[in-house]
Amino acid sequence: MRSLNLNFLHSIMLSQSQASSMKKIGEYQGKQALFARQTPEILQSLRDLAKVESTESSNRIEGVIAPHKRVEAIVLESGKPENRSEQEIAGYRDALGLMHESAEYLTLSISTIQQAHSVMYRYLPEEGGSWKRKNNQIVDINPDGTRRLRFEPVSAADTQESMETLVGNYGRAVDEGIEPLITIPLAILDLLCIHPFGDGNGRVSRLMTLLLLYQYDYQVGRFISLERIIEESKATYYETLKHSSQRWHEGDHDPYPWLNYFWGVLLRAYSEFEERVGEIRTTKISKTEQIHMAVDRRVGPFAISDIERECPHISRDMIKLVLRDLRDKNVIVVQGKGRGAKWVRREQTALKSDS
Repeated sequence: MRSLNLNFLHSIMLSQSQASSMKKIGEYQGKQALFARQTPEILQSLRDLAKVESTESSNRIEGVIAPHKRVEAIVLESGKPENRSEQEIAGYRDALGLMHESAEYLTLSISTIQQAHSVMYRYLPEEGGSWKRKNNQIVDINPDGTRRLRFEPVSAADTQESMETLVGNYGRAVDEGIEPLITIPLAILDLLCIHPFGDGNGRVSRLMTLLLLYQYDYQVGRFISLERIIEESKATYYETLKHSSQRWHEGDHDPYPWLNYFWGVLLRAYSEFEERVGEIRTTKISKTEQIHMAVDRRVGPFAISDIERECPHISRDMIKLVLRDLRDKNVIVVQGKGRGAKWVRREQTALKSDS
């Protein structure tokens, strides 16, 4: 609500670099329809991969973890959840589906935000969709186990009024024609600073991010997981929130760290989108090169199945062959044995094919 005050919004001045970032995002946005017309089969594969990654990463950021195979089964096959973690994963799957399928019919409203939270908790005994009943705090846990207060959100007593103000201010900003790439991230910043629920605030904020982006035709979140990119840059995510939330209650906070981070996530997502779709559809790129590109995108250990999802038209045997070749060249190493084996890159440089 503080960030969406019209006086605050009108005070935002962008540097040349920031304006360039927004322009680049707009250029990427313009290519979406072209990709959709030319490579529908690849887009469907990317949709499935993004659903799994988004559900897994958004929950894992909050400490909700399940084996990848179970996450994949729950998300793609609507598998029945068997424990609390899987119930939370299934709930996020359903809420994510709501954003994907109904974005054009929803608005940023109290009912939409509470509905998303309610769907997230539909498999759990907790009462989803209700505002927090007691005050909460956002704390950092130090390496020695001690805790340090990072931010004091809006009180439970003031949550309803604060959420109504947020929604109203966002509507007025839209009516004023304020740039969506400014209003969207600032709406999410205010939502996180209010912290309206007892639990699940981060996940709801990421769902609302997708909803608002879709409403302005920034569709990349359907094909590239924004949640995965946030998880992979989690330290920066929390650091920018920390900086941009200081003096938020007074309306004297610095929005630029959060804006820069948000735009960076979108730029990386669109860059991946262009790489995966734009280059893969070019006949000059061999299967070996496609596998190299998929490996080059991985952050941390990965399984053969991860590469299969990114290269759906390449056989498992071919992927194994290329991975063994990269291992022999000392580019990647294998960790573990058998079905649980993982591969990891030795360095973060782009792989180049010998073919």
